[in-house]
Amino acid sequence: MDFIAYLKDSFTGSLNSILNMAIIIIPLMIIMEILKDLNILEIISKRLKPISNFFNISNDSVFPLLIGLIFGLAYGAGIIIESAEEKDLNKKDLYVLIIFLVACHAIFEDTLIFATVGANLWLLFITRLTVATITAYFASKVIEKILDNKERTDA
Repeated sequence: MDFIAYLKDSFTGSLNSILNMAIIIIPLMIIMEILKDLNILEIISKRLKPISNFFNISNDSVFPLLIGLIFGLAYGAGIIIESAEEKDLNKKDLYVLIIFLVACHAIFEDTLIFATVGANLWLLFITRLTVATITAYFASKVIEKILDNKERTDA
């Protein structure tokens, strides 16, 4: 195999991947900023309060959770990082967010891909969502106890 051709293909493939992600991430970031400036994110956060209450996380972490759920980790990473920096999401919020998304990122895209190769669409969809919800719920409780214990020992 020609090493130079391999490097060229690797470079162009990587560049194409980065450009494809930028095509999605940059408009998402722009839309997020517009929604934030128009206080629409605040309205959405208030309507999604039951989700943040269920997982016992801040309201500010629900929007990145939904973006990761719909678009996946690679595309949602920009929103997650920006939200973490801007809104000063605490460690618990980030842990619960990531634990949920590990099991259930890009739920529509991935489920449809697996369905095309013969998987049961609804079984896969419901299973992923259930596993992510249960895991993140219990993780939020465990993380909360760990933080409480740490505060007591630090005091």
